[in-house]
Amino acid sequence: MSQLPSGSPGPADEPAASGDTTVIRAKAPEERDAVARSEEATPEEATPKGKSPRAKKKGSFWKELPVLIILAFVLALIIKTFLVQAFYIPSVSMAPTLEPGDRVLVNKVVYHLHQPRRGDIIVFENPHPAPQQHRNFIVGVFDWVFRGLGFAQSPDEDYIKRVIGLPGETIEGREGHVYINGQQLVEPYLKDVKTGDFSPVKIPEDEYFVMGDNRGDSNDSRYGLGTIPADRIVGRAFVVIWPPSRWKAL
Repeated sequence: MSQLPSGSPGPADEPAASGDTTVIRAKAPEERDAVARSEEATPEEATPKGKSPRAKKKGSFWKELPVLIILAFVLALIIKTFLVQAFYIPSVSMAPTLEPGDRVLVNKVVYHLHQPRRGDIIVFENPHPAPQQHRNFIVGVFDWVFRGLGFAQSPDEDYIKRVIGLPGETIEGREGHVYINGQQLVEPYLKDVKTGDFSPVKIPEDEYFVMGDNRGDSNDSRYGLGTIPADRIVGRAFVVIWPPSRWKAL
């Protein structure tokens, strides 16, 4: 038997001829790990410009904030102009029902559904407004917005009183009481309060006779205000919201 020389190449060790066979080399473990890592992109790498999803969400919030603020102002303006508005009580004319410093909410919708009723506490604009200066349209719009948001006040004072006489009725005060069409009016909201005498008044159509509950200290329809046209009525006060110790429905 012939013996191959030690170190001599055998058939299995012969090199492959160039171009005859493709050599496939297994990847080392380190290379396989590198490929796997490159295929699994991290959230930071997947986000454009290297921003994380949290940072992107935070930036979106700050972009939306001005829009949210504007929407809040618009919503507040709509509510205050057309639905409900808070009013401050500055005087004692409605005491003891309403005291100076009270704040009430006024429903502006209710009188679009029905007419004012006897006993309602209403807020109304001055029935004898001062002459208004001429303003162009743009200035008028800005003035309306500022008043609606509470940044400006109307040059005409608002009043709060109780409806006593209705359109078409005849009202008078005598013997400490109010008479409507000759019949004494029962007023359970008055606490041992007497009404001073005043001459009979025929209330015009679509107007209302109002008085304060503090009959001895109230500028109302008996005096300079006169009867109140329906189109000057803002709405009906329905609840005291401040101070908390005086919360109550009206």
